[in-house]
Amino acid sequence: MALEITDATFDEVVLKSDKPVMVDFWAAWCGPCRMVGPIIEEVSEEYKGKAVVGKVDVDANQEFAAKYGVRNIPTVLVFQNGEVVGRQVGVAPKSIYTEALDSLLK
Repeated sequence: MALEITDATFDEVVLKSDKPVMVDFWAAWCGPCRMVGPIIEEVSEEYKGKAVVGKVDVDANQEFAAKYGVRNIPTVLVFQNGEVVGRQVGVAPKSIYTEALDSLLK
C-alpha cells in the first residue's frame, strides 16, 4: 500500500530517502486522481523494498505541493537523492510510472 505522506513527514520520507521515491499528489474530489490511485497502489506493491511510493493529499498538505509547483492533479513526482528527476501530470499508463523507477534502479 502506498505510504501516506504529509507536510510533516515529507522531508524525512522523501528528501532523505536512500531509495528512489515516487509521490502522487492527489485529492479525494479529483476524478483523474481516482484513476491513477490504483496504478500507484500496484506500483507500490511491485517496488516494495526497492523504492518508496507514497501519496500526498494536496487539500490537507499544501506546503510541498506549492514548493514543487504542483498546479494540476494528479501530479506524480519522482525523487532521487532529494531532487525531482521526473514529473508526470495527468493520467498515464502504468508503464510510464514503472519505467521512471526502473531507470533509477539500474
